[in-house]
Amino acid sequence: IALHPQIIEKDGKKEFVVLPYEEFLQIQEALEDFEDLKELRKEKEESKDQPTIPLDKVTKELNL
Repeated sequence: IALHPQIIEKDGKKEFVVLPYEEFLQIQEALEDFEDLKELRKEKEESKDQPTIPLDKVTKELNL
């Protein structure tokens, strides 16, 4: 993501960042993807010791 921020200062200190809306949307989407990935990794770690069922058995039981 290429960013083109505009920094707004207050009393000589950086206070706000203004971004083009499309760049904001890209950042928002990337953060949502990152949160999804963290949740997936957490669920995978929590279920690592649970028994699994082979795909061919599941498809047979579901008549697929």
